[in-house]
Amino acid sequence: MENSEEKSQLNLDVKLEETTHKVEQFYHNNKQNIFRALIGLVVLIGAYAGFKSFYLEPKEKEAQSAMFQAQNWFEKDSFAVALSGQGEAMGFEQIADSYGLTKAGNLAHYYAGVCCMKTGKFDEAVGHLESFSSDNALVGPIAAGLLADAYVESGSLDKAGSQYMKAGNMNKNKITSPIFFKKAGMVFEETKEFKKAVDAYEKIKFDFADSQEAADIDKYIARASAASAN
Repeated sequence: MENSEEKSQLNLDVKLEETTHKVEQFYHNNKQNIFRALIGLVVLIGAYAGFKSFYLEPKEKEAQSAMFQAQNWFEKDSFAVALSGQGEAMGFEQIADSYGLTKAGNLAHYYAGVCCMKTGKFDEAVGHLESFSSDNALVGPIAAGLLADAYVESGSLDKAGSQYMKAGNMNKNKITSPIFFKKAGMVFEETKEFKKAVDAYEKIKFDFADSQEAADIDKYIARASAASAN
C-alpha cells in the first residue's frame, strides 16, 4: 500500500515537474513578447492615470459648475429652460452631451429625463434615462421606474412591464416596490400577459401586505387570474 502511495506521489511530482518545465520553456520562448505586454500594461495604466488627472477630473469640475444654474431652474419647475439652457448657461441636455464621461454628466441624463417627461418629450426622456446609471439605493429604483413611465408614455408597453418589475426588485422596500409592481401588473394586463400580471400583484400581496397598494390587491389578482383562465 505504501509503495502504491509512494508511486502515486512520484507520478504527481513528475507531472508537476513536467508542467513547470513547460511553463519555463514557454517563458523562455516568449519572454520578449511577455516583456512587451508588461510594458504595454504599464503604459496603459499610466495613460489612464494621466487621463484621469489631466482630463477627467477637470471635466468633472466643469460639469459640476455647469450643473449649478440648470439645477436652480429645475428646482423652480422651469423644466424647459433647465433642459435646453439659456444664453451661455447650459441646460441638462447639453451638459449630458458635453460631459458624458463624468459623474455630473451621468446625473445630467437623469435630470434631462425628468425635464423631458415634464415637457412631454417622451422619446427623448427614454434616451436620457436609458443612458443614466446609478447604484444608489434610492435614486436607482426611482430612475428605473421613471424609465418605465417613459416607455408607457412613448407607447413601448412591451418594455414597460419588465422595466417596472426591474424597478420594483431594486432595493426592495415598502414605499417604491409595491407601486412599481402594481404598475407592472396593470401594464401586463394591457398587453394581455395575465400570468405575469398575477405574479406582479401577488408580490404585493405576499411581500408587502402592509403597503397601501395591498389594500385592494385581491381584486386585481382575481381579475388577472380570471382573464388568464380564459
